[in-house]
Amino acid sequence: MRRIAAKYVYPLTSAEPLINGFVEMEDDGTIIRTGVSGDPSAEPVFYEGALAPGFVNAHCHVELSYMKGLFRKGTGMAGFIDQINELRDTKSMDEKVRDLRVAMDSLWDQGVVAMADISNCADSFAVKASHPMYTRTFLEVFGTEPEDCDAVMDGVRKLKEVADGFGIDAAPTPHACYTMSPQLVTAVSTEGLKSGFLSFHSEETEEEEEMLKSGSGKMWENRVKAGMSVPPVTGKSSLLYFIDRLLEGHPAPFDEHILLVHECCMDQEGIDAVKAVMHHPFVAVCPLSNLFIHNTLPPIDLMRRNGLKVCVGTDSLSSNDDLVIVDELYCLQRNFPEVPLGELLTWASRNGAEFLAKREFGTLEAGKRPGLVLIDNLDAAGCLTAASKSRRL
Repeated sequence: MRRIAAKYVYPLTSAEPLINGFVEMEDDGTIIRTGVSGDPSAEPVFYEGALAPGFVNAHCHVELSYMKGLFRKGTGMAGFIDQINELRDTKSMDEKVRDLRVAMDSLWDQGVVAMADISNCADSFAVKASHPMYTRTFLEVFGTEPEDCDAVMDGVRKLKEVADGFGIDAAPTPHACYTMSPQLVTAVSTEGLKSGFLSFHSEETEEEEEMLKSGSGKMWENRVKAGMSVPPVTGKSSLLYFIDRLLEGHPAPFDEHILLVHECCMDQEGIDAVKAVMHHPFVAVCPLSNLFIHNTLPPIDLMRRNGLKVCVGTDSLSSNDDLVIVDELYCLQRNFPEVPLGELLTWASRNGAEFLAKREFGTLEAGKRPGLVLIDNLDAAGCLTAASKSRRL
């Protein structure tokens, strides 16, 4: 048995910490109990920081880890897509696999126990299959031309067969409204929902919204210039457009777990529409990626007022300097200081585990094996600082 104590222990059965708390675990990490220490000075192990269950990275593109340090910041989404097209596949397969393994090992050492990861190919499958971190892989597809829908679907089904061969949980998922024909959004969403899970890049930038609402903006112009089909101009937000495409292939309500990624432009109309048709919606926020690309953050206050289940992701090393969950939390705390640390940790652990339906993670409760994370260098009030780091215990 192991007993570890700290100034703050966050079981995350509620957002409040145990002050001078302890965690008792079996040698294999199974939680026995948590409680408050009668004498912190007598504890065999006592830390001045905070203990929490292992993190869940709710949105990542780990296969893009070879792109670290290559991208210019602040280009907007149109400029970012141009860079992706220019820099993709600029390293050998051995280099790609090396870099994504380094990224996954780093996440694991930080205390990430599970990840919702996006894959466009099989590059990451072997590493995921042998890694102690649990991953659910979303096989993301693109295809702006309606006549290519069947071929794209055939391709993603074959990719799923490869993933199945590695023994990893994987299923198709759509990318975003602006990279797919309406037919493909519906087809791949319908297929992916059979797994019980779906992920969708939604309302990431105003450029995306301009495309759907008015047929204008840099992203629209780029596609027209390239001779590509553009999404229909609906006058609606991209989130409402996505819901319409879902309903074409699957009647409401949706009992599946649906992850809406980014949602920087989410408004009350969109939230009401989500709640009207989805029983289990989640939102993955990736604040450092949003600042990297277009210097915008999601409407956290609006999400909290509406009781949305927020999760935390790192996105990729093409749109982030590092993949560090605590840095994402510090960014959120700095910009939304009204959100207490316990709530941020709930987003980073419990909500992500709930999205993935991994009941053994997310809280420090008896019988679970959620992993244990130490977060250090807190300030006198128990808040994160720029020096705060996390590590697996």
